[in-house]
Amino acid sequence: MGASDPGFGRLLHTWRDRLAPADAGFTPAPGRRAPGLRREELAQLAGLSVDYILRLEQGRARHPSAQVVGALARALQLSRAERDRLFRSAGLLPPRDGTVGAHVPAGVQRLAARLGDVPIGVFSADWTLIRWNPLWAALFGDPALVPATERNLARGLFGLGAARAAVASARSERGNEAFAASIVADLRDAVARYPADSELDGLVQGLCAQSADFARLWATGTAAAPHTSERKTIRHPEVGDIRVDCDVLLVPGLDLRLVAYTAAAGSSDAGKLDLLRVTGGGAALAPVGPQPDAGFDSPGERRG
Repeated sequence: MGASDPGFGRLLHTWRDRLAPADAGFTPAPGRRAPGLRREELAQLAGLSVDYILRLEQGRARHPSAQVVGALARALQLSRAERDRLFRSAGLLPPRDGTVGAHVPAGVQRLAARLGDVPIGVFSADWTLIRWNPLWAALFGDPALVPATERNLARGLFGLGAARAAVASARSERGNEAFAASIVADLRDAVARYPADSELDGLVQGLCAQSADFARLWATGTAAAPHTSERKTIRHPEVGDIRVDCDVLLVPGLDLRLVAYTAAAGSSDAGKLDLLRVTGGGAALAPVGPQPDAGFDSPGERRG
């Protein structure tokens, strides 16, 4: 398809004005006159430069990639119909049905933005991390510093790339083997639901080639309980071990998983989470979602 039409910039500006800063995880300053997000805030959320946002709105940047449009759609909390309209106005085909989706509805994004005292990450059906809040970054390290293609729980467990560090900091009380088997079982279910998804197939084939453990679990096809809720210990370099409950909440109809870590009120573990919330845990505090220079406008970014 061709270059974006002039309506693309108008849509960006209109939807940027529509989104309340608080719903995107920002605290509006007193006397703020902007009705919605500033360009700087949209740039932070989408992982793009402010200058590029300006050029898109003015129609001077005419060929945004599918990765860029997808990041903008998520940052603006668009509905599926609005996302598809943004893709078409950019001269691109919307994401195909029948593949693992990365669309996060506005309500889920607002939830992650407003529950700032709880580490929250939103994962797609193949356990790719799509969204996160600042306390998640403080607990596990800023995902924005990890290449987009590596932000996957299965890659962290079985792969050889940058995702391993964050996963290695967590210990499951039911045992790492059971935890790993549950993630493989989830991927097997995802393949059954999305047989035409070439990226999902590539993930599985790549992990089979890289990891003997993954290949063994995949080949046996042994039934395992899907990954839901459990207790974990997170080893943090600044505050030490934090014992937390990990709960996985499913978003009906969208095949998304919202993962939250909590500790009992008044416990030392809750105190450590509070400390990380204040200090940022050594990671740069940032609004929910992808951050500047995170590579989200590169070919490595996943689906829109």
